[in-house]
Amino acid sequence: MLNIIQKRIYAYIFSGILTAASIALLFFWGLNLGIDFKGGTLMEVRFALSETPSVPMIQEKIGGLGLQSLTIQPTGDQSVLLRYLASDDNANQAVLGALHSLDPGITQLRTDFIGGSVSNQITRNAITGTLLSILGIALYIAWAFRGVSGAVTSWEYGIGAVIALAHDIIITLGVFSILGHFYGVEVGVPFIAAILTILGYSVNDSIVVYDRVRENLQRRSSKEPFELLVNRSLNETLGRSINTSLTVIITLIAIVLFGGESIRWFGVALLVGVGFGTYSSIYIASALLVTRYNIKKGIGR
Repeated sequence: MLNIIQKRIYAYIFSGILTAASIALLFFWGLNLGIDFKGGTLMEVRFALSETPSVPMIQEKIGGLGLQSLTIQPTGDQSVLLRYLASDDNANQAVLGALHSLDPGITQLRTDFIGGSVSNQITRNAITGTLLSILGIALYIAWAFRGVSGAVTSWEYGIGAVIALAHDIIITLGVFSILGHFYGVEVGVPFIAAILTILGYSVNDSIVVYDRVRENLQRRSSKEPFELLVNRSLNETLGRSINTSLTVIITLIAIVLFGGESIRWFGVALLVGVGFGTYSSIYIASALLVTRYNIKKGIGR
């Protein structure tokens, strides 16, 4: 049996360093926000050529226009979706002129402007949605474990899971702060979808461990210390957690490598979040139960 809980101080130190570093990166560098949060133009065009020009070809033609936050996404049926920060008609005409040199028969299907008020609303909705999701998770765990016995209450199970979730999200944000600063990777609405997906996946893993702790609490002998019980519960669910995570991670690696530019960074966000979500459910969420129990009992850390 692995001594996971007994080594929790090392997990606390490791997670504390990563979390503090991520917060510092977000404070100094922030996130490289895309047009979903800054405002800009979304243009969809359709090529008349039998073979749609590749993304690198389009990038080469319009890359010299000085457009910020330019993304090019093929949408099928010989159509391409372009996003960029500029929101004036001169920039749009320059883009169309450059595309006409690739295909004189190109058709402009739509041009939508994302104003500052819309982007601010998206930002507020993203923050509100994430906070409500975390609150809902805490309330659900508190309700689901309302019959748990012992010194640790159901609310403390919920708080432990939320701390582990915050750990996963902050580290994911820190990774994207680095990617945005050094590689120009932008975050938009798909990134928020990835964050919400990470919340759901991570808490699912934590609940599995918590549920085994509850079952073992109901069956344990009076002489078994709570710390050893939690460690035994972790070992009993460890294989399930690792196997489940590996299948998800393998799929995400395939998405990152072969899924195309439009979903690559969505896959990267999930890959980081799922990886740290698995780690936190094993080394953080359950360890916090033991730490809280020991504090209540005056045992120590």
